[in-house]
Amino acid sequence: MNINEKNFKIDNFQWGEIIINNNKYKDAKCYPGGVRAWDWNETGTRHKPGIQIADIKELLDNKSEIIILSKGVDNVLCTKDETFDYLKENKIEYYHLQSEEAVKKYNELCDLGKKVGGVFHSTC
Repeated sequence: MNINEKNFKIDNFQWGEIIINNNKYKDAKCYPGGVRAWDWNETGTRHKPGIQIADIKELLDNKSEIIILSKGVDNVLCTKDETFDYLKENKIEYYHLQSEEAVKKYNELCDLGKKVGGVFHSTC
């Protein structure tokens, strides 16, 4: 779903379910003007070693200036060191947070009109 560059806020988050713009996701990718299911099979992502550069490239390609990386509800989802290195090298602001905290930060940044993108995991 890509309508314009306005961010879609996360309407509701609970174990196994993320509601955004009246659509339900287990895991979601959000970026300015769009949201879609985050299918880990596209990049071979697993809890360990975790979120890869390939998982966030789409967010950056869609004009995200701040990236939210969720750790899962129980902080089980890792992020690869090379992903952090990539964000730092490219001077991209990011937050690495437990999932409920990640949702809260994402929505706060949306309210401020920031161009924010995020990958959100609704379990573990």
